[in-house]
Amino acid sequence: MAPRANWKGFLKVGELSCPVALYTAASTSERIAFHTINRTTGHRVHRAFVDSDTGKPVEKDDQVKGYEIGSGEYVILEPDEVAAAVPESDKTLSVSAFIGCSDVDDVYFDKPYYLAPPDKHAEEAFGLIREGMRRKKVAAIAQTVLFRRVRTLLIRAYDEGLVATTLNFDYEVRSAEEAFDNMPDMKIKGEMLELAEHIIKTKKGKFDPTKFDDRYEAALGELVKAKLEGRKIEVPKQPKREKVVDLMDALRQSAGAGGKQPSTRTAAAKSKPARAAKAKETAPRRKAG
Repeated sequence: MAPRANWKGFLKVGELSCPVALYTAASTSERIAFHTINRTTGHRVHRAFVDSDTGKPVEKDDQVKGYEIGSGEYVILEPDEVAAAVPESDKTLSVSAFIGCSDVDDVYFDKPYYLAPPDKHAEEAFGLIREGMRRKKVAAIAQTVLFRRVRTLLIRAYDEGLVATTLNFDYEVRSAEEAFDNMPDMKIKGEMLELAEHIIKTKKGKFDPTKFDDRYEAALGELVKAKLEGRKIEVPKQPKREKVVDLMDALRQSAGAGGKQPSTRTAAAKSKPARAAKAKETAPRRKAG
C-alpha cells in the first residue's frame, strides 16, 4: 500500500516546475502507546477543558485563543481572526537558491520528509532536477506554506528521490553561547590528549541505525507481554552510583593500556617519566558516566 502524502504541490526552479508529493520520513507512530484508564472501572479517561476559576467544563464553542499580556489578563482572538492570519498557499515549493550540501548548520534541521513525483507524468522533470542537484553537489533552499505556516526547507538528492528537511527559524535556535558560557578555557595536551586520540581511533566505525536498540520500547513490550501471560513483574534495583575516578586512569583503562600509554607512544613515555607524572597530578577529576 502506497503511503499517504502529507502535502501535494509543485516544485519550481526558475521556469521549470513539476508536481511533487511530500511524505513523512520519520515517525513515532510505531512506538507503544498507552491510554489513561480509570483504575476502578477499567474505562478510558477523556480529557476535558475546565474553567481555572470555577472548575466547570467549558463547551467547545466557548473555547477561544488568548494571548497573556499580564497576570490573568488576555487578548482574546476569535477562531476566524486566527484563521485570517494563516498565509494563503499556492501549493508551490519555490526554490530561491542552491547552496552547498553542508552549508546549513545542523541545529537548524527540524523534520525530514521524502519528496517524490506523485505520478509518472512528473518523473522526467523531477529526475532532471534531482540529477542536476546530485551532479553539482548542491542542495536547494525553498519555501512554501506547510501545515498553516510558511516554512523554509532544505532539499537534497536522496536515492531515487529528494529529501526535504524543514528548517527551524532563526529565532527558534538558541545561541550556543548560552550553553557554553561557563566552559573554562582549558588546554588539553600531553599524555591525556594522546590517550583520548588513541581511544577515538580504536572506536572508529560507520553509522548504522539498525545497530541502535530502543531499550525503553523493548522493555515496555516485554512488560505488556509479561502482564498478558500473568508473569510476575520484578522491578529492577537502581544501579549504584560509581565512585569518583581519576580521569587519567579512566583514559588508560578505556585505551586498554593497563596504566600505560598506547604502544606507539611507549618509548617516548619512558624517556620522559616526569611529564607523565605531572599530567597525572594535574588531571581534573569528574564523576564516571
